[in-house]
Amino acid sequence: MLQLYFFPMACSLASRIALMEAGLDAQYHLAHIWTKTVADDGSDFRDVSPKGAVPVLVLENGERLTESAAVLQYIADAKPEAGLAPRFGDPDRYRLQEWLSFIGAEIHKAFLFPTFWYKDDGSLAKPRARIAQTLSVPSAHLAGREFLVGHRFTVADAHLTWALLLLRPAGIDIGQWPSLSAYLERMQTRPAVREAIATEMTLRKTVAANPA
Repeated sequence: MLQLYFFPMACSLASRIALMEAGLDAQYHLAHIWTKTVADDGSDFRDVSPKGAVPVLVLENGERLTESAAVLQYIADAKPEAGLAPRFGDPDRYRLQEWLSFIGAEIHKAFLFPTFWYKDDGSLAKPRARIAQTLSVPSAHLAGREFLVGHRFTVADAHLTWALLLLRPAGIDIGQWPSLSAYLERMQTRPAVREAIATEMTLRKTVAANPA
């Protein structure tokens, strides 16, 4: 069985969504990203991954896979009939990778990561100035489209859904981009997405009340 190391509402939420959308059974292990400990037994999370970051997907053979883009594509390919990624040879396969890279680099690492990890001593001015331009890209793309790639939900949508959810606590009102706001509402009507978010929101409250 697959195992996912996650932290509630961190980028690993996208991997939980993908697993649930694919209908794949998995064991979930909460890893405290601040203290680098595994909630199950208090062990050092860096023994699971030296990067000390989520997500970490432990495969059936015991190998470990990190980085959201890689983990999401693995999950999609583990259940190809779920349609969470275009098949090999389909030009949209590269569009999927394009969006996973864009979300990870331009929204997550360029804005969300410094916003939640660094003290705002003026160093966040540039990321905040740039995020509007960044979000205009998926906003324009989703005008008149239901999904990021092709005509069905893919792991790229799981990734963008997570990123958009985190923008509000980061101080960004996505209502400025009606297509993004409508897209997020649409994604949250999907049973697997709604359940994944509810599960992690509950866990997040538990973690906040009982920090490691």
